[in-house]
Amino acid sequence: MTRGTLRRAVRLLDLDPRRFALALLLGTLAFGCAVALAAVSAWLIARASQMPPVLQLSVATVAVRAFGIGRGVLRYLERLVSHDVALRGMTDLRTTLYDRLAVARPETLLRVRRGDLLARVGADVDAVGDVVVRGLLPAGVAITLGAGTVLAMCAFWPPAGLALGVCLVLAGVVAPAIAARAARSTEQRALESRADMTATALGLLDDAGPLLVGGRASTELATLRDADRRLAAATDAGAGPAAIAAGIGQLAVGAAMLAALLTGVPAVGAGLLSPVELAVIVLTPLAAFEATALLPAAAIQVQRSRAAAARVLALLDAPTDPPPTDDSPGRPPLVATDLAAGWPGAPPVVTELALDLRPGRSVAIVGPSGSGKTTTLLTLAGLLPRQAGTLTLDGHDVDHLDRHAVAAAVVVGTEDAHVFGTTVLENLRVGRGDLTATEATDVLARVGLAEWLVGLPDGLDTVVGPDARTVSGGERRRLLVARALVSPAPLLLVDEPAEHLDPERADALVTDLLNDPRGVVVVTHRLSALPAADEVLLLDGGRVVARGAHAELLATVPDYRDAWERERATD
Repeated sequence: MTRGTLRRAVRLLDLDPRRFALALLLGTLAFGCAVALAAVSAWLIARASQMPPVLQLSVATVAVRAFGIGRGVLRYLERLVSHDVALRGMTDLRTTLYDRLAVARPETLLRVRRGDLLARVGADVDAVGDVVVRGLLPAGVAITLGAGTVLAMCAFWPPAGLALGVCLVLAGVVAPAIAARAARSTEQRALESRADMTATALGLLDDAGPLLVGGRASTELATLRDADRRLAAATDAGAGPAAIAAGIGQLAVGAAMLAALLTGVPAVGAGLLSPVELAVIVLTPLAAFEATALLPAAAIQVQRSRAAAARVLALLDAPTDPPPTDDSPGRPPLVATDLAAGWPGAPPVVTELALDLRPGRSVAIVGPSGSGKTTTLLTLAGLLPRQAGTLTLDGHDVDHLDRHAVAAAVVVGTEDAHVFGTTVLENLRVGRGDLTATEATDVLARVGLAEWLVGLPDGLDTVVGPDARTVSGGERRRLLVARALVSPAPLLLVDEPAEHLDPERADALVTDLLNDPRGVVVVTHRLSALPAADEVLLLDGGRVVARGAHAELLATVPDYRDAWERERATD
């Protein structure tokens, strides 16, 4: 792990130093009240045993009540201020992360599973913020309180104060160091296992149906169990050192009290210390170690936050595209020559692809499942880097253009695009921020969702569930198509727009898309609507095995004709 990772992540929290100082002061005062309560209580009990006049005890009695109340009140105020500091920092870090992801190169996100990305922007950012409340603040309070308590004890009896200082170092430095050393590896393993669990669980929840149909559900469940076992093993591995650190803390408390007794009793006999003061120096350490008792857990939290910071910074440090410039080309045509498409680090799934797309021209890409249609679409959109050949937009290499220019010219509607847990209108505004309600109604009618919109309780202001879980698969798919249609980009790439629709609605939607005046590429399994396409590309075995108009392919390509006839028979 890179040195200074956590320090850099904490800087990104942009903590308010005044608020942090206030939280530190309130925390110190809260634990200071606890120490003062123990000291005054010890004095009061010892002095009361000597049966002095009651008025001599009244001030101590009031002080005990004040310190007891003050401890609770100050602790509550400290929690309010410290959590406010941490939550503000998490918000700043998460905003910075979202801003960076918005301009990151597509391969940055494509390499990360959706569940893992959710863990990084969620739990990992929270873990970085937790270092403020559970790491830095307890350490600061322990240092301040420990120094003050040692000085106060030295004022009563220096040997007891020095012994207390040594024991505080043992509990506040040695014990946390042991816990931190063990946590360096265990917390990294635990964090990775927790991220794997999140990614796998989200995949199972989101894609339970396809996983069951594909026979992969049992494999994913086994992966989830393995991640859970690894998490449990990492937790168990860290439990031993944590217990040792806690034991050292308790031993330090006993040692401090024993040192006070061994040095204080002779001092009382020699007249150097009063019996009441002996009670104070013996019982005060019980409260003085309250702050250091938190430090082993704080050391573990620091390691946990450091591991989380490394995962967050990996996203923040990912390559980004340069900011948009006025002279960046962003207009069609989009031309592919001998293009090889595939995922980074894997062999190409499609090779020697040629395509010329410009406004007014429509192309359909068809072929059996697994033939590389979606991968080809993502490569044409610039979301996947090409593996060979050329891909130009308005004569400029797509890989040399900034993402803003490509996004202004090419909009892609993927099958697994995210639907946000907000209103229908706001989901459409992802495609164009200034979309009006009238325009939204028109585009929903165009994709066949007019009746669905009328049936919604609040119309365009109806909130759909996260990732559209409150709507059907066909409604979700058409909502995503509508979002792509509202984009002003002159080139439109759509992946499987007819999924989950009956044949009549599917053909109507595909035909409408192919007749759009923009340059359109549609990836589809439906062949009945392809008379509307200017050109049909048939993919199979990693290459284009046939291309031409729909009627031409029916007449000359037996496999294409057989697929069309099977489709007609099942409709």
